[in-house]
This record gives sequence, structure tokens and C-alpha cells, in this order.
Amino acid sequence: MSLQCFLFSLVILLNVSLTISSNSEGNALHVFRTRLSDPKNVLQSWDPTLVNPCTWFHVTCNSNNNVVRLDLGNSYISGILVPELSELQHLKYLELYNNNLQGEIPVELGNLKSLISMDLYGNALEGQIPSSFSKLKSLKFLRLNNNKLVGSIPRALSALSNLTFLDVSNNNLCGTIPVDGPFENFPVQSFENNSRLSGPELQGLVPYDLGC
Repeated sequence: MSLQCFLFSLVILLNVSLTISSNSEGNALHVFRTRLSDPKNVLQSWDPTLVNPCTWFHVTCNSNNNVVRLDLGNSYISGILVPELSELQHLKYLELYNNNLQGEIPVELGNLKSLISMDLYGNALEGQIPSSFSKLKSLKFLRLNNNKLVGSIPRALSALSNLTFLDVSNNNLCGTIPVDGPFENFPVQSFENNSRLSGPELQGLVPYDLGC
């Protein structure tokens, strides 16, 4: 095979690979779309017949047509999160705050290895904080406040060495607050107004088992 033919074949294979990746991400977002109510029609541009979702409003892609940002904060949407969102393997920013999302947070979101910021605050999410979030090694900002989350804060989150901001206030959490890793630097306000994670024992983040 000549060098010219080889290079041509390589370009074709790369294009096919990018198309498959983009379609996979588009399919994942379309599944999410089907589980949402959208009274303001903010998702009207989400056309699953397009080659990739990079032309959709509220979706940002990189130069390789991979989805890196999903911005749907304050969009008046309601519905549930879906495990398929974990297929957005290049996603860095998941912004779904101040909507009416319900149900549990899928454990599969712990597979979003590129994620830097997850903003799910101001919804009606239930269930526990997934311990799978401990795999989000690039995560810097995690905002889960003002939901209906229950259970304890997973101790495994202490392994998130890059986590610089955490807010789980205004939920129904209970149990012991981790005191190692990044938790040494989080203020009391990050944990306020939970069913059994409140009171003077939070001062200095001293371990205090309030039970669950």
C-alpha cells in the first residue's frame, strides 16, 4: 500500500471514529431529552437526526466534536437523570441547577472521568450521594445543595484530592462528616440544614456520629 493510500485510509478511519463517538453522545443526550418535560422549549434544537449534538443549544463541544459542557441551569425542565449521561466521556461541566429534576442520582455518573464541575443544586433529587463519585478524580466543584438527598456522605469522597468546593447543605443527610482529604478545608456552611448533620459539633469538622 502506498503512503498516500495509507494516509487516506487513516483519515477515513479517524472520521468514522469521531462520527461514532459523536453519535453515541447524541444518543445519550436524546435519551435524557425523552425523560424531561420542557415547558419553555429550551431543548427544541436537540435534533437526534443530526450527525452530532454540537449544534444544539446548551451543548458545547471541543474541536473533536466531543461534548464537554451541558448548560441547562435555570431552564424550567423537570424529569429524571438517566444513566446514559455517563456516555459523555469528555464532559467537563454538568450544569443542571435550579430545575425540577427528581429521582435518584445515577451511580453511573461516577464514570464521567473528565468532569470538573457538577452542579445539581436546587432540584428535588432523592436517594443517596453515590459513592461512585469517588472516581471523579478531576472534580473540583460539587454542588448538591437544596435537594432531598438522604443517607451519609460517602467517606470515599475523601479521595477526591482536587475537590476545592463542596456544598451539600439543605438536604436530609445524616451520619459522620469525613474529616480527611479535602474535607479539612470545607466550611460549616457546606453541611448546614441537614436532618442530622447540624449543630455545634460541626465546628472544626470534629467527627461526631449522629447516626443514619
